Amino acid sequence: MAGITLKAPAKLNLTLEVLGRRPDGYHEVRTVLQAMDLADRLTFGPADDLTLEVDPASTVSVADVPVEGNLVLEAARLLRQETGVEAGALIKLYKRVPVATGLGGGSSDAATALLGLRRLWGVDIQERRLLDLAVRLGSDVPFFIRGGTALGAGRGEELTTLPTPSQPWAVVLVPPDAPGPPKTARLYGLLTPAHYTAGPTATAEMVRRISADEAFEECTVNVFDQVAAQAYPGHERLREAMRSASAGRVMLAGAGPSLFTLTPDRASANRLEARLTAQGHSAYTARFLPAWSLDGLPA
Repeated sequence: MAGITLKAPAKLNLTLEVLGRRPDGYHEVRTVLQAMDLADRLTFGPADDLTLEVDPASTVSVADVPVEGNLVLEAARLLRQETGVEAGALIKLYKRVPVATGLGGGSSDAATALLGLRRLWGVDIQERRLLDLAVRLGSDVPFFIRGGTALGAGRGEELTTLPTPSQPWAVVLVPPDAPGPPKTARLYGLLTPAHYTAGPTATAEMVRRISADEAFEECTVNVFDQVAAQAYPGHERLREAMRSASAGRVMLAGAGPSLFTLTPDRASANRLEARLTAQGHSAYTARFLPAWSLDGLPA
């Protein structure tokens, strides 16, 4: 079989609220997730062994993307174990999504590995079972099986599909230094009950506005914005850099430390990206993506 090449898009959390701590130790969240066209690329080809190679031409430092322990290999081994497949694969990963920056790149790579190897190996596996495997790899991984726009509940893995917003542009600013693991656990550790919402009010309003095709920028919220300055040195300086470049409402991307702002159109996004780049920052214009099929998103 010929090789398969797929994109592994990044994501933004348009909202992220914590309702409280669950009996299992996790936090109960409500979040609106949005896929965007800032993406890694994975290729899958037949091979005797199961191997992952990180393309040295990646725009992300290869040193930041270890092979052993990589979620791509974990996803491949899990799919093979659960389906009884004995075939191997040569997987090549080209990284463009900055690592550990709140954009979900690793989770997207893992989900894309499940989708690509499902095709390469001719595995007859239904979506529900694929989602069950995805959640074993991480709470964000199930979202990337379909992407698009979705409401996330539970740990974020209970998904309800939403329409793709008609305001589909954002600018993302990525700090020069990403924190090491366990970044997300540290942020949750900084939260207190005072940071919880009694009900997912902003998320519910975001869902209503997206469904009604209304403007929704003022509904963006992220519980971690309240503790980001404690977690990330230089956070306020980067936030001010976006404001000084005439960004609108500035939000933390997922668990950070990236920041993002929404823009009304591509031209506005490009101008903001250019201003931030001229100041020496790493900034990206991103377009929102609709959902894709179980065949994955073609590169």
